[in-house]
Amino acid sequence: MGLLIEDDNDDGEVLIPPANFSMVEDGVYRSGFPQLENFGFLSTLNLKSIIYLCPEPYPEENLKSLQSNKLFQFGIQGKTDPPTPMPKDTVLSALRVLVDVRNHPILIHCKQGKHRTGCLVGCLRKVQNWCLSSVLEEYQKCAGLKWRQRDLRFIEEFDVHGLRQCLYSIIYQYNGYGLKRRKLLYQEENVVVQEQHKPQATKGW
Repeated sequence: MGLLIEDDNDDGEVLIPPANFSMVEDGVYRSGFPQLENFGFLSTLNLKSIIYLCPEPYPEENLKSLQSNKLFQFGIQGKTDPPTPMPKDTVLSALRVLVDVRNHPILIHCKQGKHRTGCLVGCLRKVQNWCLSSVLEEYQKCAGLKWRQRDLRFIEEFDVHGLRQCLYSIIYQYNGYGLKRRKLLYQEENVVVQEQHKPQATKGW
C-alpha cells in the first residue's frame, strides 16, 4: 500500500513515495527501488545523494529524473539461495558516506528497502548508540514477515568501532532538540582522509 500526498503547489498533483519509504532521521531517508511514478515525490526531498545497495547498473531514466548530485553504489548481493552474507567492509564504506552530512539529504535503497537497507540502517543505529533491542526491533518492523535471522546476527555482531578508522575528517555528533529529535553535525579536522573502499560515485545528475 502506498502513501498518496496531494501537492498544493502543482494543481493537485498526487505524489507517491517509493515502496517502504520512511524517514530515518532529518535528512536521511530509506525506501525500496524508486519507480517512475515516485520521482515527483522524491523531488520534494531535494536529495543531494543516493546510496544504492544493489550490484545491478542504475537505470538511466532514474539518473535523468532524480535531482540528486551523486550516486554511491555498493554492490551487495541479495541472493537467498544460497544465502549471501553481508560484506562487512562494504557496509562500513556505505556508513562512511551515510554519516557524512555533506551528502545529505540522502536516500538509502536496495530493491525492496528491507534487508540490505535494513542492515545498513541497523548499523547506523549502533553508531548512534541505540540499544540493541531497539535496533533489531526497527529492522524487523521494516522487513515485515520476511525478516532474516542472519541479518539480525550481522547487525548484532557488526563492530562500529571500526568506523573510526575511516572517518578521519568526519566528526559524528548529536545536536539535541530533545530526546526524540537529534541532528547530525559535520566538522572539518586538519587530517588526511584515507580513501579505502571508495564507492562508485556518479556526479552531475
